[in-house]
Amino acid sequence: MAPVVKAMDKAKKSIEILIFRFDRGEIEKALVNAVERGVFVHALIAFTNRGGEKHLRQLETHFLAKGITVARTAGDLVRYHGKMMIVDRKELHLLAFNLTHLDMDHSRSFGLITRNPKLVQEAANLFEADTKRQTYMAGSSRFLVSPVNARKELEKFIRGARKELLIYDPKIGDRGMLRLLAKKKADGVDIRVVGCVSGGRLPARELNRMRLHTRTIIRDRHQAFIGSQSLRQLELDARREIGIIFRDSKIIKAMVRTFEEDWSASEPPKEHDAPAVQAARKMARVISKRLSVEPVVKQVMKTIEKNGKDAKAIESTLKSVVKEVMNESMDKAAEEVTRDLEKESA
Repeated sequence: MAPVVKAMDKAKKSIEILIFRFDRGEIEKALVNAVERGVFVHALIAFTNRGGEKHLRQLETHFLAKGITVARTAGDLVRYHGKMMIVDRKELHLLAFNLTHLDMDHSRSFGLITRNPKLVQEAANLFEADTKRQTYMAGSSRFLVSPVNARKELEKFIRGARKELLIYDPKIGDRGMLRLLAKKKADGVDIRVVGCVSGGRLPARELNRMRLHTRTIIRDRHQAFIGSQSLRQLELDARREIGIIFRDSKIIKAMVRTFEEDWSASEPPKEHDAPAVQAARKMARVISKRLSVEPVVKQVMKTIEKNGKDAKAIESTLKSVVKEVMNESMDKAAEEVTRDLEKESA
């Protein structure tokens, strides 16, 4: 919280901020104070998020009433999920977290502050393009924007690993990225993931000590990526996500230390009993195959003919028939699965 508010308080000319979720009163106060000092505050608010549009539209109205200039992102992408702030066109805050209590106080995430002129300019170009609903053209291999250049640059970044990849990711699921990571592992690169991996092909542990929100990759302990995009097809190819690849020995050392602590404090996913899982899945398939709605329909039709519009009688009949059909189907399915398992063990 402190670095974000401090940057707002120091702003002299402009604050440009991209918002996906927002509920921090301290940040709202800092933005309003900036407006009152004569700073041009421009908020680009996502057109929607998972919670719906109502809160975002209320936020727009509230900001406008406070003198903040507001624009809304276009609806051409599935979601505008990037998080960043540009102060005086000199300082960029690239965030992997939203400006919310949940993300800032109760989740593992990271943010990067840079005054690198090229990165700041790229962020400004993106902000202007999305505000004016124009096409953004990538101008830096270190400033990653989905769906423009993020896939290409992240593939290149991962491919360049020689010894180690430490990854925070809530859900790695993109097939191309999974194949690439599997290849790097086969080549001898040590890969560890705090988060989840589709298919369980890589060493992964779920973060137990808090909620995981950041998307971060540390390569060979010398270079890192921080951003809002997971290695998932949707976030690489169909959403607005923003990230940065950077080198900074002090920052990366601190990130590695945090990763090692999170890795040690987390437990690997529990291994399920494979035969039991197979039996359960087969049972579900058999039940779904055997389960028929025909007896239910016939019995309910008889009840309607007998009792007319007596809702209670129909409801009671429906419950008893469904229960009977389910019990019968489960008994038959259990017998069939047991026979099959006995044959396999023999």
